[in-house]
Amino acid sequence: MHDCVGDTRVASIARLLKGPELVGLAAVLIANQAAAQGVLQDSHATLTLRNYYLDRDYKDDGAKQAAREWAQGLMLNLESGYSEGPVGLGLDARGMLGVKLDSAPSRSGTELLPVSKSDGEAADDYSRLALTAKMRWRQTVVKSGDVSIFLPFAFASPSRLLPQTFRGTTLSSRDFEGLTLNTGYIDRINKRDSTSYERMGIASPNRRFKATATSSHLVYAGTDYQLTQALGIRLYHAELDDLYQQDTLAALYEHTLGPGTFTADLRSFFSREEGQALAGEVDNRNLSALFSYRLGGHRLGLGYMHASGETATPYIGGTELMGMSELTMSSDFLNARERTWQAIYDYDFTAVGLVGLKGRLRYVRGDHIELAAFDAEGRKEREMQMELGYVIQSGPLKNLGLLARKSIYRNDFPAGAAFRSENQTRFQLIYSLPIW
Repeated sequence: MHDCVGDTRVASIARLLKGPELVGLAAVLIANQAAAQGVLQDSHATLTLRNYYLDRDYKDDGAKQAAREWAQGLMLNLESGYSEGPVGLGLDARGMLGVKLDSAPSRSGTELLPVSKSDGEAADDYSRLALTAKMRWRQTVVKSGDVSIFLPFAFASPSRLLPQTFRGTTLSSRDFEGLTLNTGYIDRINKRDSTSYERMGIASPNRRFKATATSSHLVYAGTDYQLTQALGIRLYHAELDDLYQQDTLAALYEHTLGPGTFTADLRSFFSREEGQALAGEVDNRNLSALFSYRLGGHRLGLGYMHASGETATPYIGGTELMGMSELTMSSDFLNARERTWQAIYDYDFTAVGLVGLKGRLRYVRGDHIELAAFDAEGRKEREMQMELGYVIQSGPLKNLGLLARKSIYRNDFPAGAAFRSENQTRFQLIYSLPIW
């Protein structure tokens, strides 16, 4: 798979996309064409409000017994249209503000808010302004500045108050039917509880890798291809300079079977060191499969994930890996040699006339875990997750979303491990208001 999207081609892409040249060029051209039809005519703005309460009630003997905070987020997203001509130009802006509603040093650290390292006090508020220049030619779009990527190897985390973003340049092309090409050069990350860009590193819970090691940039290239109406594949290669490189191959198959729909979701990640390997050894193969069947409002899924190699599955700190354990609440289930089973039951209450109401029950269990930093083998973890969400369909509060999530997580890890046995509760109120 590494040969399909090779090192030489990825390095060439890095040289092409690296640097601020595109941002400066786009800004000048946009300024000269500010009155061009389309830039303002096709623009739109949205204000999103997110009220978030997160409670982690730890069930072990650690020094902190709880992490519990409540915060309000505001996100104003302004997207321009494109100027006229063969090459269209535009500029997007996003303003974000997070405000503390309730916190204390004894229970801070939910990652809803930045926390002072000296006294554990959460910030009263934090904010950032993000600008993105963009250029479109036919069905190819280049963005430079503050960018978001939602790809298998780095999924910008949506699970806290404000979104996590990157600084860099991305290219996405849909010029060929059924085929989407993605490539990019990223040099900094802005984490979900941060106000500034910083260098990227490997996520290192349970001291899997050297947490202090950082990289100058990430470069990636790959494709999403819809082979048939029923079968789509994803193929990507990514390199975090001097830390690790990772190949991704995934396939999604969906087919009508009897009165319902059968889905097979297959994902694989192959990881190894890159360059100077500043974070230490990286040697991992992560393979997973999730088979599900949807009938009416019901959907039942059964899945298995198997990790092999000498280390845990690496991913960029502050993001999520789109493995089969994505969006679990208390653990990532990506430890070395971990074998993970899961069962998911979803129900869409539209089937009984309650449009906008959805629920989920999920059980995940991992075993055969190796924690090299603690000289521990054969450890286990499990998580039971419950979720209920509703979007109001009409009236003055139309499109107001309410989401409640509950997790019961337990493990037999040694004292000092990052993932602690806990009961976790999250409540969110989300409202998006189109301004124009």
